[in-house]
Amino acid sequence: MPETVVMVATSYPRFAGDIHGTFMEPIARGLAARGHAVHVVLPWHPKLTRPLEGGGVTLHPFRYAPHPSLNVFGYAEGLKADVALKWAAWASAPLGLLAGIAATRRVVKQVGATIVHGHWVVPGGTMAALAAAGRPLVVSLHGSDVFVAERHAVAGTVARRTFAQARWVTACSADLRDRAIGLGADPVRSSVIPYGVDAEGFPRDAEARARGRALLGVGADVPLVVTIGRFVKKKGFEYLIDAVPALVARHPAVQVVLAGNGDLEAELRERARAAGVADHVRFPGLLAHQTVPQVLAAADVAVVPSIRDDAGNVDGLPNVVLEALASGTPVVATPAGGIPSVIADGENGLLVPERDAAGLAASIDRLLVDRDLGERLGSRARSRVQAEHGWHGVAAAFEAAYDAARGRALSGLGTAV
Repeated sequence: MPETVVMVATSYPRFAGDIHGTFMEPIARGLAARGHAVHVVLPWHPKLTRPLEGGGVTLHPFRYAPHPSLNVFGYAEGLKADVALKWAAWASAPLGLLAGIAATRRVVKQVGATIVHGHWVVPGGTMAALAAAGRPLVVSLHGSDVFVAERHAVAGTVARRTFAQARWVTACSADLRDRAIGLGADPVRSSVIPYGVDAEGFPRDAEARARGRALLGVGADVPLVVTIGRFVKKKGFEYLIDAVPALVARHPAVQVVLAGNGDLEAELRERARAAGVADHVRFPGLLAHQTVPQVLAAADVAVVPSIRDDAGNVDGLPNVVLEALASGTPVVATPAGGIPSVIADGENGLLVPERDAAGLAASIDRLLVDRDLGERLGSRARSRVQAEHGWHGVAAAFEAAYDAARGRALSGLGTAV
């Protein structure tokens, strides 16, 4: 049965190639493609330059900041290194919440919503809960929201109240679902829906490899290791840098690319310099989303060195994991968060303990030396992603969550395929 869905989100791609909230657009468009009317309420941002209608999805941005310095509600701009709230976030949060609740109420009434879907329990889920007006509420968890609720008493209280109102809760990893249950989510009314990936958009052929290497300025025969993400503690990039000296000893020409930006960039650059490997570590900056497939195709090894950081924050399921698997590039990762749900050690990638620089170096070296192993792992990874993690399956799983929230049959819930 077609639904009229009002989603509430604090991150969504603001322009073509934006890296923020990249998973939100295929979720929304996937549901629209299944016949649902999808409306997304989200904070206005000066970089929000995309058309407000397209792909069956209508965006409804709301303004909230009386001064540009307070324009940090959403789009990962309120967190410092992903572990602390910036001062402006504390000031803008009440403004954003009030404006978001008002905007959601207005859109819910205007479009005749039959489902209200909050993304990130705090604040998106909270805004959705306060605007649902008795309509079925679904809350989806993505990682940083649960961390904030675990660490801040007020956010935790708000999250518990939101979970109590939700008729269904989804999480992108089992770890995240378990933590949400610890905060009050009902285990009987929750499910795990991992993110998807468009495997066809990640070619692994000679042409894509050449384009990626030209983009990075790396020669065809240079051993190339790539990692992608925001420069925050939970990404574990410092441990990859610590692995570089051992890699250089075995592969003198190796280049390690850390693509992204963030609060820790200066610290990471200094770490590479202090280790004497600055000439082997590249920082190309933030990649446009459409260039990620080329960069992954260029790599001999993709690394995801995620950790549960000292504050307890950990990714739900990093997008780059599924993207690297889809590209067929052999992956070295850690078992942090939801990563083990998509990587089986020795089957479609290699897993190394968190914070283990020597282990990272050994596994990367293994793949640089044994190219046949890398080819086997990459081929299995791509096949598994194509079979189990298409966005069409994700949309079907969210549709099933809507059915459950409305008291219909529970079939189709669980891991998306």
